[in-house]
Amino acid sequence: MEKDSSKDEGKSTPMQEIFSERTSLRSAYSYEFDERKPVTSVESCLQKIPKRYILTFMAFLGFCNIYSLRVNLSVAIVAMTSNKTVTKGNETVTEPADFDWDYQLQGIVLGSFFYGYIVTQIPGGWLANKFGGKIVFGSGILATALLTLLTPIATMWSVYLLIAIRIFEGLFEGVTYPAIHSVWSRWAPPMERSKLATFAFAGSYVGTVVSMPLSGLLAKNVGWPSVFYVFGGLAVLWFIGWWFLISDFPSEHPTIGHLELNYIQDSIGIDYPTADRGNIPWKSILTSLPVWAIIAAHFSENWGFYTMLTDLPTFFKQVLGFDLFKAGMLAALPYIMMAFTVAIGGQIVDYLRTNAYMSTTLARKLFNCTAFTLQAAFMIGTAYTRSAAVAVACLTIGVGFGGFAWSGFSVNPLDIAPQHASIIFGISNFIATIPGIVSPSITGTIVRHQTASEWEIVFYIAAGIYLFGAIVYGLLSSGELQPWAETSDYLVCPGDSAPATPVQDKGKPLDTAD
Repeated sequence: MEKDSSKDEGKSTPMQEIFSERTSLRSAYSYEFDERKPVTSVESCLQKIPKRYILTFMAFLGFCNIYSLRVNLSVAIVAMTSNKTVTKGNETVTEPADFDWDYQLQGIVLGSFFYGYIVTQIPGGWLANKFGGKIVFGSGILATALLTLLTPIATMWSVYLLIAIRIFEGLFEGVTYPAIHSVWSRWAPPMERSKLATFAFAGSYVGTVVSMPLSGLLAKNVGWPSVFYVFGGLAVLWFIGWWFLISDFPSEHPTIGHLELNYIQDSIGIDYPTADRGNIPWKSILTSLPVWAIIAAHFSENWGFYTMLTDLPTFFKQVLGFDLFKAGMLAALPYIMMAFTVAIGGQIVDYLRTNAYMSTTLARKLFNCTAFTLQAAFMIGTAYTRSAAVAVACLTIGVGFGGFAWSGFSVNPLDIAPQHASIIFGISNFIATIPGIVSPSITGTIVRHQTASEWEIVFYIAAGIYLFGAIVYGLLSSGELQPWAETSDYLVCPGDSAPATPVQDKGKPLDTAD
């Protein structure tokens, strides 16, 4: 029996109405786009580069700065509290350290950053929603950079002033991770979210690997104050570039091409600066199982990350018998691998989703859960082995595999609620910062005698938490837009059903700017 469609003639479905409204809005805005002022020759050259790629590269450099400003004190404090050997004429003289701080006070100084960092995670997401991710992300790094430039003066004045500065640095850096999700929600087409976001996040690990040895060289050859002046100055220069090259909205960018603007707006929707993002469904967010899956995975990844970041050099030196320099170099290996896996993981996930090899939900679960399971296996392998070479290999591969998990939980807020992604990541990072405060203390309590059997417990705990994260994320996560996040702006966001099919203009590839 055939359905009589005569009654439906002339009618349109809600989805068709949304498409029509979006098309008319874009057409109307294209007129304003055409009327903009003529571009200069420099702007014309910039116009040939897709602006979302410039944004990604600047975000990558931003995260390099974030971690450089965070970890530089970890290296500088060694030079600040160690005796110095100085050659005067034909004599070698040992001079006292600049600061006579015991280990307890040093621990307070180094840990003070996290007390500020944890406070501004959720406010950072709200501020980015309210004022835009560009200004919140950039201002967070700029303020941290200026405080870093003041660190040598503050340190010479009082150790308590140094602690206060580190707390404020944490407060300002705390807004950065949530804020960048606000930027991605407006700039990253759904089928490019993974590769754009994870490439930027890889800057965190590159910044860690580069800044630690460079800080050591500066402290040794120029003096410990130079560590803060160099990295603070670089971050200020980065902010200038960020401010002039980046816009909160694609439609506001002065040199974006028609093709790229239309592609982003067709994939995401037209999100005007006046759009109201202030109505946050707090109850829906806090009772959403996919949100708690993200939180569990983020907590699990950070537990292993912070445990290894703070304790690997000690493990290599005390248990495996490496000297301090070699221990420091070996401790950097997992993060070199992680920088690679974070970036490549996003590329692979988006390739699989775009070519319909798997759904968004399956891709996120596969990469996140596989990474956690392998990390747990290699942690257990490290606990059992008594071979230094095998232990180094297990830790390098195990921690490195964590990079693939970032293609799951870290991008997932953009799948389930793009307009609230900064809030969700702020909540997630708030809870995931707890391991940075707690895990080093627990490790210190367990490994009082620095024996191999004590370290086994540390690795077993990390493995158990990884498995917990894999199970929770595997059972509860989703790659679909959640019902409480559906609006006219975000309804046409590809989820599990099919990959996006971008419309190309006159056969030009999507990477072309115009």
